[in-house]
Amino acid sequence: MPEALLTHRGGCHCGAVAFEVDAPARLTVSECNCSICRMSGFLHLIVPRTRFRLLRGGEALSEYRFNTGAARHLFCSRCGVKSFYVPRSNPDGYSVNLRCLDRSSITEVSVEPFDDDDRAAAEARIRHLSVERDS
Repeated sequence: MPEALLTHRGGCHCGAVAFEVDAPARLTVSECNCSICRMSGFLHLIVPRTRFRLLRGGEALSEYRFNTGAARHLFCSRCGVKSFYVPRSNPDGYSVNLRCLDRSSITEVSVEPFDDDDRAAAEARIRHLSVERDS
């Protein structure tokens, strides 16, 4: 039986961007070793698009695309923090940075590796995360 979902709140450093995401209290996140994730320390909580809500700051977001251009890296234009984005691996969902969530709603975190050197296999293991399932 899937774990119940609750609402986690998060945002950027300066507070211009705020969002909510529905996910369990016990989270499993991915740590990717690609250049941008490694350099920024991003820990991925991937959710279906329907479980993510931008509360404020859409006008403050700047977008960066590189390589294939598939991923939409969204940064706060004031403080530079990437608190969420649309990943190449799961373009029908969002990847939320665990480090940008309020920790009060999180009871446990497990970190799993995402090996960008074997991207096809790594993507296959997480593709299901952005698919909405009936509870």
